[in-house]
Amino acid sequence: MAEDVRAKSDELAKQLWAIANEFRGNMDASEFKNYILGLIFYRYLSEKTEDYMNDLLKDDGISYRQALADPQYADIVKGWSLDHLGYIILPKDMWSSLIELIKDNQFTVEDLEKAVNALTASTIGQESEAAFRGLFNDMNLKADHLGREVSERTALISKVMQKIDALSFDVKDTKFDYLGTAYMILIGLFQSGAGKKAGEFFTATCASKLVARLATVGLKEAKNACDPCAGSGSLLLEVKNSLEDHKVGHFYSQELNSTTYNLNRMNMLLHGVPYKQFTAYNDDTLRHDNFYEDGKPILFTVQVSNPPYSAPNSASDPSYLDDVRYSSCGVLAPKTKADLAFVEHMVYHMDEDGRIAVLLPHGVLFRGAAEEKIRRYFIESQNVLDAVIGLPANLFHGTGIPVALLVFKKKRNGNSDNILFIDASKEFEKGKEQNILRDQDIDKIVQTYINRVDVEKYAHVASMNEIVANEYNLNIPRYVDTSDPEPEIDLDKVFADINKTNEEIAKATADLNVFMKELGLQELK
Repeated sequence: MAEDVRAKSDELAKQLWAIANEFRGNMDASEFKNYILGLIFYRYLSEKTEDYMNDLLKDDGISYRQALADPQYADIVKGWSLDHLGYIILPKDMWSSLIELIKDNQFTVEDLEKAVNALTASTIGQESEAAFRGLFNDMNLKADHLGREVSERTALISKVMQKIDALSFDVKDTKFDYLGTAYMILIGLFQSGAGKKAGEFFTATCASKLVARLATVGLKEAKNACDPCAGSGSLLLEVKNSLEDHKVGHFYSQELNSTTYNLNRMNMLLHGVPYKQFTAYNDDTLRHDNFYEDGKPILFTVQVSNPPYSAPNSASDPSYLDDVRYSSCGVLAPKTKADLAFVEHMVYHMDEDGRIAVLLPHGVLFRGAAEEKIRRYFIESQNVLDAVIGLPANLFHGTGIPVALLVFKKKRNGNSDNILFIDASKEFEKGKEQNILRDQDIDKIVQTYINRVDVEKYAHVASMNEIVANEYNLNIPRYVDTSDPEPEIDLDKVFADINKTNEEIAKATADLNVFMKELGLQELK
């Protein structure tokens, strides 16, 4: 499986390089990636529409294009498309129709602009409006950096569309994170300001797989799943893959960055998640908790997240002590380090059998003051911290620091008197850009978590007495000793060697003094 994903990623990288080169000189990578991803997504929606609707109509012996051209079917089929897919794409706006116009030299960039606008307009006033609103806002087809004249913009977009048409992706392949992978490849091809923080928007596939597997241990399906710092949505998509029955009733997410919020929604749709089964918010999670329904907090079965590491805490004003998510601790996370504030939000939204897997910098394990009090709250008051796992350095784009994976569970299943510590920092494959957790590394971590027994130099089940004795300091080396023992020293042999050396020095000095005396020089002592 891992080799298949890597092969697809390598092939995609080659293809994207050729596409990206069309934009070089016109704009920065942080801008042209939005056009490439937007066009890939429009192609997907178009092909998805035709495949899905043709399948619905096969018993009627008519295609989607034919049905829309027939007054007897047109309105019914449009209704089906809105209900099932959430949008309508007319035959003239289909990706393949636009490609034909390009080949016939009949295309202008305005044709694409009208097609995209028509798709978005078809959702207005519909149940799907929130899922599609502003999805293509970052793909400004009137922008000067595409060309000042319509003819210049047409020429550039035509070239890019033809290259995207040649991309080898299957709309039915929902296991490969196509958009998320494409995003990271584009960032990697041309480093930019956006690239420095790319890890905030996309979690490396190997880390996503580990987080999702740990969050879903023992679950066949999940009533719901949430990521409050969703980025591109890669973690939520892995949750679905990790469940035994691959079923999640509803996905919830929140993302502050508007561009990445759009990518998140695109990714959900591209991976076959119906618009009715996900709810996404473009907002600051720490300041605004949108996860409420009928005035009551939504409680989640599974929560996963890779929040921005040690970001400023936007909810550090003392007024936030009245926020029910933070009030139980009696303190707020530090102004300069919001890490545990995100966890407080997640713990507040845990269902009766809820579980959380979250990636955090190691500092949250041992920093004092407010963070120590928050740790005590999780352990002593709530007793929800289940495992602390140290991962290798350099797993993520944009940061080389090693991170910790914390697992929280509402039902501890007989483990309420202990916390499992795993040091998995030394087992990985060294990559060209980032290190990689291999399948066997992930399997070992998950199996160790399930078995929950001590493993020499790898894992330790720490009693609550140990945690208290360490004053709630969770630094992994306090619990898992991975140091190599100092070799035993044979003191008798050392003294014998010293005596032998002294004898050799004395003999050499005596021999040398014979010559010194003959030369009339002062003898050595």
